[in-house]
Amino acid sequence: MKVAVLNYSGSVGKTTIASHLLSPRMADAPIFAVESTNETAADLGLDIEQLRGGQFGSLYKRLLSLDNAIVDVGASNIEDFLDRVAKYEDSHDELDAYIVPVVSTGKAQRESIKTIQALAGVGVPSDRIHVVFNRVEVDVRDEFAAIFGYAKASKAFTLTPDAVVWENEVFEALAAKRLTIANLLADDTDYRALLRGNPDADVKQRNQWTDMLAARALAKPVSRNLDAVFDALMS
Repeated sequence: MKVAVLNYSGSVGKTTIASHLLSPRMADAPIFAVESTNETAADLGLDIEQLRGGQFGSLYKRLLSLDNAIVDVGASNIEDFLDRVAKYEDSHDELDAYIVPVVSTGKAQRESIKTIQALAGVGVPSDRIHVVFNRVEVDVRDEFAAIFGYAKASKAFTLTPDAVVWENEVFEALAAKRLTIANLLADDTDYRALLRGNPDADVKQRNQWTDMLAARALAKPVSRNLDAVFDALMS
């Protein structure tokens, strides 16, 4: 499976989707960050190969030899990326899915629709274009009415109402620690035992242990949420 994550809008969770949702569920697929200015999966401790949208030729040749890959296209590079996709005839077929993360602001929804239209414009069929609803508070249909309306009117992408990532503070907490949810949950350190067994530890150390326990408690239900989103997208 080879997947691109992209949106004309910034700050919609592209790197979150690539790092927390896709990477741990795609057999450690290599991550290509088509980015020049913003956060990438490297900021969460993952190995990436970074390039710019204008280097699509190099990326395309790499994709030809891979079975799994994640391409995280930053908003600052999407114009160049799609321009090169259009120039390499049928190159869009080398990617099995194009995921457009969106948050509920009006601007983000408008630019997500623009992204879907641009993908259709370079030949990507509707069954390969998927939206992930990110930072959802309560009701996805109410918060993302513009996306649901566009899906009904255009049939330009595959609408998956269950592709919902609920709002959760754990993502910001882990960004500060340069950790993914998968790496946090794979850490088998018994922080509770460290707290109980080291009553004389300094405040900074004890705070680090309690932070890890709190992050783990937040991460477990989020991991289940991401499992469900991935299953919904892949089905």
